[in-house]
Amino acid sequence: MHDHAPAAGLRDGSNRRLLATSLAITSLVFVVQVVGAVLSGSLALLADAAHMLTDAAALVIALVAGAVAARPADDRRTFGYQRAEVFGALVNGILLLVLAVWVAVEAVQRLVAPAETEIAGPLMLVVAAVGLLANAVAMWLLSSAQRRSINVRGAYLEVLGDLLGSAAVIVAAIVILTTGWMAADAVASLAIAAMIVPRAIGLLREVFGVLSEATPVGMQVEEIRAHLLDTPGVVAVHDVHVWSLTRGAPVFTAHVIVDEETFASGRAPAMLTELQKCLDAHFDVEHSTFQLEAAGHVEHEAHG
Repeated sequence: MHDHAPAAGLRDGSNRRLLATSLAITSLVFVVQVVGAVLSGSLALLADAAHMLTDAAALVIALVAGAVAARPADDRRTFGYQRAEVFGALVNGILLLVLAVWVAVEAVQRLVAPAETEIAGPLMLVVAAVGLLANAVAMWLLSSAQRRSINVRGAYLEVLGDLLGSAAVIVAAIVILTTGWMAADAVASLAIAAMIVPRAIGLLREVFGVLSEATPVGMQVEEIRAHLLDTPGVVAVHDVHVWSLTRGAPVFTAHVIVDEETFASGRAPAMLTELQKCLDAHFDVEHSTFQLEAAGHVEHEAHG
């Protein structure tokens, strides 16, 4: 355990520090890949470099969004600025889709009208291997934080795409070196585009789920209601609402009907604490609001 402590501490740093470190790695590899693409004539390497540039822009967006999200709540924005992370992830997803279309168009053009330019396989292979190693390091740095933040997850998914893209370029370089089939470069470019699209769609689906205030993935309203009904004194639960401010920040509200004994004995405050602890322990919901009601109150509303 002692041997692994330094590594764990590096990965468990603040989101901002992890994103900044990943940005430095990504920017350096981007420059290497652009130079390598120009010298080798590889479209796949240039596509991977373009993806790296998009990643760098996405990481900058993530850093800015993270800084804004850390600002405290005020009277105008009572939930704070956590949604800034979601908007940052939205921009990331759109950039990914635009990049995929550009790469696909360039690759098809190269397949339909092959250029006479020879591709330097050895240089292509070395540069792609450097990119693969750098992306692996960046992914390792972000692997822990991406489970807690939708913003970091967007950056993590982009780095994952880069890693797979570098692997595709390596395969294409090996094919060119062993067979001389230059079209492998364009095929690898199409493979990179095909890997980008599902990740972009998945990220955008999650973003739209948050913005539409849909129930967070993995949470079942009926299951939550059943847990609350198991609390002694709870008669019914209605007007249940569950949504997310951003990844890992679910919010819950509900009206809870309790028996008369709860109010008569003065146990209502203790029940409120018990309900909140139930949500926190079983569903990881830290922000919950309950309105405790007597049965007669509901009947009055129903007839009103």
